[in-house]
Amino acid sequence: MLLFSDAAEVFQQIEKRSGRLEMTDILAELFRKTDAREIDKLVYFIQGIIAPPYEGLDLGLGERFAVEAIASAAGYTKNEVDAHYKKSGDLGDTAEELLGKKKQTSLSTSEMDISYVYDAMKKIGAASGTGSQDQKIKYLAELLNNASPLEARYIVRFVLGRLRLGVGDPTILDALSVSRTSDKSLREPLEHAYNVCADMGHVARTFYTKPETIADFRVQPFKPLMPALAERLSTPRAIIAKIGKCGVEMKYDGFRMQCHKSGNRVEIYSRKLERLTDMFPDVVGTIKKLPQKELIFEGEALAYDEEKKKYFPFQQTMHRRRKHGIDAASKEFPLNVFVFDILYIDGSDMTDAPYRERRKAIEGMFRNTGILRPSESKTVTKAKELGEIFKKAVDEGLEGIMAKDLDSPYTAGKRKFAWIKLKKSYGKSVDTIDGVIVGYYLGRGARAEFEFGGVLVAVYNPDSGKLETIAKMATGFTEEEMKGLQELLKETTTKKPAANLEHKIDVDFWVEPKYVIEVAFDDITRSPMHTCGLSDGKGYALRFPRLVKMRPDKSVDSVTTTAEVVEMCRLQRAK
Repeated sequence: MLLFSDAAEVFQQIEKRSGRLEMTDILAELFRKTDAREIDKLVYFIQGIIAPPYEGLDLGLGERFAVEAIASAAGYTKNEVDAHYKKSGDLGDTAEELLGKKKQTSLSTSEMDISYVYDAMKKIGAASGTGSQDQKIKYLAELLNNASPLEARYIVRFVLGRLRLGVGDPTILDALSVSRTSDKSLREPLEHAYNVCADMGHVARTFYTKPETIADFRVQPFKPLMPALAERLSTPRAIIAKIGKCGVEMKYDGFRMQCHKSGNRVEIYSRKLERLTDMFPDVVGTIKKLPQKELIFEGEALAYDEEKKKYFPFQQTMHRRRKHGIDAASKEFPLNVFVFDILYIDGSDMTDAPYRERRKAIEGMFRNTGILRPSESKTVTKAKELGEIFKKAVDEGLEGIMAKDLDSPYTAGKRKFAWIKLKKSYGKSVDTIDGVIVGYYLGRGARAEFEFGGVLVAVYNPDSGKLETIAKMATGFTEEEMKGLQELLKETTTKKPAANLEHKIDVDFWVEPKYVIEVAFDDITRSPMHTCGLSDGKGYALRFPRLVKMRPDKSVDSVTTTAEVVEMCRLQRAK
């Protein structure tokens, strides 16, 4: 039985470390003390979640409710808790200090193990309906009543989604391997298992109970896969030189869907693996009519303007992702879903099959299937052919094309040259990245009337597990976007930067790294102000960055990587 106090002490150690190797060893030692009945719960806690995103379980507690719970457990007024929070900048730190100076003594307390804390968190997440917020506060106050000051720090941070350990999924996978073998030799099969089920807790529990089966994880309905990711090259010639004969598909500017079917049950998951099923009754109904009993496929959804006979822009397509007014949105923005990959058919895992076979299955299955249709695709052998398709895509208002290696398997969770994207921006001086907002600035000068003046943007370095800054951006926003973004970011404001953020620049307000944006820029330079690919005191920075659009369909771990930025800079210099 792992006591939560032991876990909290390890969390405290991790907070003081910045190196991934150190974190791995500390976590591995904690995992060695954890048995198979609790390892999944510990792993979820470290990830800052109570279940995989596709299960849709959310704690639903904001700062106001946490303040009430701290006040109740420690015997302070809400005003006193608020006053302390303003000074500390971290509600977890406030809980730790005030519970260490309780004004009231609890009638009874008991030691908590990790299962007890996790189960209490699930109760908080499951509370719904009339009076549910009061119930959530009561459950949290009971937890805090039993907690030591240090335990309270991490309990409060967890419920607010601000655990701040800075531990990424790669570090957890490394630590699981080290905990059993003292090295990273099992990292690859563990990562494969995670990529095909997107449930780290399930992987850890299986690893602890039946370690010999970890290499045999297979795709199954309703366990969504991590999406395959594409590399980028800047010319048709470079693509043909890299992979030779390839399949070329149109790159649609919509949002990605992973669709699962088993019997009469259908589920739809986003690129971030959130459950979207209830938002798309038209798509669900069409999938139910397919003759296959079990099926997993991916498609790009675009809203179609029947009157103008063309596809709506991305931002209007995104109006379909809503929880309310679904019927009206379905009529205003009817969808077409272009199927571009198939991963599972009636018990057969298709991810190891070469792309040419998966494409053949798509062509055979999605003809005359209503709003589900195969993505437009053609096999080419020459750069000239590829360039002509690319020009056609751009002329039709699409983003560009995707070239796919005909012999490659589906690389779940991997960014490889199995898929190569060529966008209309790549051949010009202007290019784009996807970055995550990590902080924002107040408006100054001509923008003094707005509280919002710009954002600090970071990319992801999977080797270190760190976010690294690449741009301070203040252009490309309309007044409406400035107001909307300010309101959005206010809800995630923190007094300290994200624990896994490497930065040299300060901002007026730090925020949780949650919102992904597409950023255009003219070129990439070296700068002493940014940390992306930092070496010899300089990092990579975007020159003239400006907002293209918000990307609510993308997750933080799918943003542009440091390695991509370095390669883009190399290609830029080559041109």
